[in-house]
Formats: sequence, C-alpha cells, structure tokens
Amino acid sequence: MSASLSHGLLVEFISAEQLLGAVGRVRREQPNCAIEAYSPFAVEGLDEALGCRRDGVARWTLLGAFIGGAGTYALEWYSAVFNYPINVGGRPTASWPAFLPPALEMTVLGAALFGVLAMLIGNGLPRLHHPLFDVKAFERASSDRFFMLVRAQGPKFDLQSTRKFCESLSPVSVHEVSQ
Repeated sequence: MSASLSHGLLVEFISAEQLLGAVGRVRREQPNCAIEAYSPFAVEGLDEALGCRRDGVARWTLLGAFIGGAGTYALEWYSAVFNYPINVGGRPTASWPAFLPPALEMTVLGAALFGVLAMLIGNGLPRLHHPLFDVKAFERASSDRFFMLVRAQGPKFDLQSTRKFCESLSPVSVHEVSQ
C-alpha cells in the first residue's frame, strides 16, 4: 500500500519501557514522522518523549470565566442603571453587591463551558471512527499492550523504510493502518 493511502504504522510493544525507548528513537532518527502513543496507564516521561506542548485549555477556560462574569455583571449594571432604573428604598441603582452572586455563577459556568469545548476541540472530538479501530490488536491498548502510531509527516515519508526501522525496534508486531 502506498504512503498516500496509508494512515501509518501501528507498532505494538509489551512494556512501557520499550514504548518509551522506541518513541525516543523514532523522534531522533525519523524526522519525517508524526508519533502518537497509546498505553493502558499513564507512562511517566512519555509526554516529554513525544514532544507534547501545552494546550490552550487553561487560556480558553480563563477567557470563558471572564466573558461569563464580566458579561453578566455588565448586563445587570446596564439593566439596573440605564434600561430600567428603579428606586428601591433610596439605594443606588448601581448596587454592586447585588450583582456579584449571579456574576460569580456565570463566571463558573462560562469557565466550565469554554474549558469543555476547548478540550473537545483540542482532542479532535467527537470522532466516531478512527482508522486504528480497524486493527484487531489495538483492542489490547486499554488492557495490557503499548502502541505507537507512526504517521507520515511531509512528502519524504517512505512507508517501506519506516516499516523496516520500526521492525528494528523489536516490537511484538507492526500493523499497517489504512485510511
């Protein structure tokens, strides 16, 4: 199968140490590859080995909190001061202590909504089907096996030489993942 019709190669390992070492070697020796790793539990140091960068979920959550809180406070202030001012017992129309509880609630709601949306978009979800689901061995990724997906990145990717390189890492198996 040519590289244009292939999603990549799925390399299966028995231990987390093998996966960690293989990810490091592929990053150093195969610059035309994008790497993903799948394991049944968190492997310490794997995110550094993969070269993961921080995502923007925290920034989007902060933005959602600011929009929710400031937007609600501004809406309350506008409606109480300009749109429909009511004199209640001689109190000022811009009574900020009364505006804080709803603004605080909307701050939390805005942060939660923006955070969840940023996480879903960042993870590429919802995705109902992924080409890895067609590989029978990948079912063990959630129980006892460790997998590395090596994908093409750039025009110089050669599927056959990448397969030979992956087989030199002494994996359990190497599977071709179709689009």
